Amino acid sequence: LLPIALGEATKTVSYAMDGRKVYRFTACWGEERTTDDLEGLVSATSDKRPSREEIEPMLPRFTGEIMQAPPAFSAIKVDGERAYDLARAGEAVELAERPILIEALKLVDIPDRDHAIFEVTCGKGTYIRSLARDMGRALGTAAHVTSLRRVAVGPFTEDHMISLESLTELGHKAPGGDAKTGALLPIETVLDGIPALAIDEEQARRLKLGQ
Repeated sequence: LLPIALGEATKTVSYAMDGRKVYRFTACWGEERTTDDLEGLVSATSDKRPSREEIEPMLPRFTGEIMQAPPAFSAIKVDGERAYDLARAGEAVELAERPILIEALKLVDIPDRDHAIFEVTCGKGTYIRSLARDMGRALGTAAHVTSLRRVAVGPFTEDHMISLESLTELGHKAPGGDAKTGALLPIETVLDGIPALAIDEEQARRLKLGQ
């Protein structure tokens, strides 16, 4: 799920991206990787495969405000350089832990002994790859992310989603009309979750002037 803002709506992007996000992800047990996902090299292994009875009591440890170290392969800057550029160049990158907020974390399914599917509701700055890595360590094994899907950003949910194919099709149609019905949402959609204040016409005029 990737909200795309057009025209005046670009001014509201920060409101959307600062809101809560919901991810569904699959953790693979038994291997840590340098990138904490499938793209990296194996950096640690374990024969342990946690059971549901081990996983569920562990989840509260990763709920609420917790400290998290971002992955070495991330866009965070270190002395003016992106961490992933340094990591790709072979440099050892150690990023300091920082506070993040995880509102909810639940085990969705265990399709086989090597994998578990989770859903997490979290705030800005949370790295799901780091979450999977740390959960693996807490369970006495190793882990990395094999699939990751964002299913909600602020007020936008799966109900608002359209496929890339549908977007391409819309791009070939004439502007306006019924072609974009349901695809373009009013700017107010992003602002649904913020406090509202009723103002009169004169106050509105002054606000528009930046007063």
